Amino acid sequence: MTDQNSEQYRIDEGMEVTLHFTLKLEDGTVVDSTRDKAPATFAVGDGNLPPGFENPIKGMGAGESGEFEITPEHAFGQHNPQNIQVLKREDFEDMEPEVGTVMSFADPAGGELPGVIKSVEDTRVEVDFNHPLAGRTLTFEVEVVDVKPAQTH
Repeated sequence: MTDQNSEQYRIDEGMEVTLHFTLKLEDGTVVDSTRDKAPATFAVGDGNLPPGFENPIKGMGAGESGEFEITPEHAFGQHNPQNIQVLKREDFEDMEPEVGTVMSFADPAGGELPGVIKSVEDTRVEVDFNHPLAGRTLTFEVEVVDVKPAQTH
């Protein structure tokens, strides 16, 4: 006897997914995790999860778990030396830039762009606009809690 309602949905386009995940660096350092809070819920393809993280979990169902290695090309891109900019010290006006600090900068499109202060000298400040995880191979551990058709508005 089969129960029609217990049909096992699989992760794919048009599905809403609820999962627990842990994101780790090569050395095992945890970068982000839902383990100590509520699981994450998103619709496949909604942009909440980069495609490089969605692709390996496609086809998984509730109760399944897996561990995937995500290369920089499929995660946050390679580290791009052109994304390191040298700004004038005077551009920082009343802020005191400190090495390692993440600051927001206005981007040409009117949005905000985070940058990490790399070095501070008398007249210049070097800022890295690469994503902090650029160039890193990440381990993506997933435990699927629920998969169901996404609600369309």
